[in-house]
Amino acid sequence: MTSSLILALAVFGASAVEMVEALTIVLAAGVSRGWRSALEGAAVAVGVLTVLVAAVGVPLIHYVPLDLLRVVIGGLLLVLGLNWLRKAILRASGHKAMHDEDEIYRKTVSSLTESGKAGSTRDGVGFVVAFKGVFLEGLEVVMIVLTLGSSSRHLALAAVSAAAAVVIVGIIGVVVGRQLTEVPENAMKMAVGIMLTSFGVFWVGEGAGLAWPGSDLFLLALIALFAATAATAIRLMRSVLPSGVA
Repeated sequence: MTSSLILALAVFGASAVEMVEALTIVLAAGVSRGWRSALEGAAVAVGVLTVLVAAVGVPLIHYVPLDLLRVVIGGLLLVLGLNWLRKAILRASGHKAMHDEDEIYRKTVSSLTESGKAGSTRDGVGFVVAFKGVFLEGLEVVMIVLTLGSSSRHLALAAVSAAAAVVIVGIIGVVVGRQLTEVPENAMKMAVGIMLTSFGVFWVGEGAGLAWPGSDLFLLALIALFAATAATAIRLMRSVLPSGVA
């Protein structure tokens, strides 16, 4: 139950972050090139990503030995998780600029507007931009769904969590429009990075035959360890922030 809950939260958080970034691109394409083409491009991308999950995830669960799967996927999760965590720590400590979705929106609208006037019905540019935005951001979600879902044998739970994030972010996007700076994106990335890293260590250990104390409950200890490490790193990095940098 503990690992399933953390898995669902990790997939939901990662999917929500990526979908906020995708939503920025879709909104920009819709405003500047037409909503029909933008929404069609986004829908096609979601469909392709869903097929990828079903085509790759189901064989992984049924035909790959669990221990081997956990070692390999645990390593992939470590790479993903540590990358998310590194960027979140750099941003939280002031060594890297925060992700500004409103600025990305403005730049995308400006670029699309300069590329020419959209047609009255379907617009190829709007379709491609929306498709590419959703597909590229969604690929990382697919990787997280496949890795977490396959290693835990809970692919359906991971897929449902990702779908819930897509729906909720979509609804919020409709309600609040493009005011995406209100989303605590870096905090979400920090939390997801900690959880992915913890899962990576946990599954590499399990796949190698290590019996963790307390079984799945040890995930909570790993999460606490990496959270404390991240907090310490942020404090130390803030202390060496160059003069004049906020």
